[in-house]
Amino acid sequence: MTVRNRGALAAMAAGVAALTVATLVACGSQPAEDVGADEAAALASATPSATPAATPTGDASVPVNAGTLPADGKAVPPVRLSIPPIKVTASVNPVGINERTNEFEVPPSVDQVGWYRYGPGLEADAGSVVIAGHVDSAEQGKGAFFRLRELDRGDTFTATGADGKDRRYRVVAREEYTKTKIPLERYFARDGSPRLTLITCGGPFDPKTRHYRDNIVVTAVPA
Repeated sequence: MTVRNRGALAAMAAGVAALTVATLVACGSQPAEDVGADEAAALASATPSATPAATPTGDASVPVNAGTLPADGKAVPPVRLSIPPIKVTASVNPVGINERTNEFEVPPSVDQVGWYRYGPGLEADAGSVVIAGHVDSAEQGKGAFFRLRELDRGDTFTATGADGKDRRYRVVAREEYTKTKIPLERYFARDGSPRLTLITCGGPFDPKTRHYRDNIVVTAVPA
């Protein structure tokens, strides 16, 4: 992140710390231990030689709220996510940060997921494409990412872009972080090797705050 985007990073920090609504219920099980953490970190620190790192345009007032698609049409947004190992087929909506709550604007319907549209699109040769989703809801039941914690290294899935092209990804890491300690600059980076990052909530549920303690983060690379 550049200095001019520190405000956006702060907004993302709040958003990832509250990816789910206040009506969530506890997860049914805990994830296995972290796998692939070193590889995920290496992807973030790598610098592709073919294409320079993408950088956001604008000044310190770069908007991060509206979920509308970029007007220039250069980014290829994901529109569908298919993850056979955990039986997920979900629509993907472009999202930003909720202006009122400063939270990542995950779609309210738990069977849909959100692509952080101020980061890279599927065509990018560098950076982290971020897709976040609900784990569950007291009102709607299990979310699209309820079983995200079950993904393991080597599992594959497909992200379909607005251009109609299917892109296959292979899981290289699954990590769990206390929300206050998740390294956002790694998972929302616009540089480093191209990768796709899936995020949801996990860990124990706090009935007082009505939030989960942790985030589950899955990192995948083009297969």
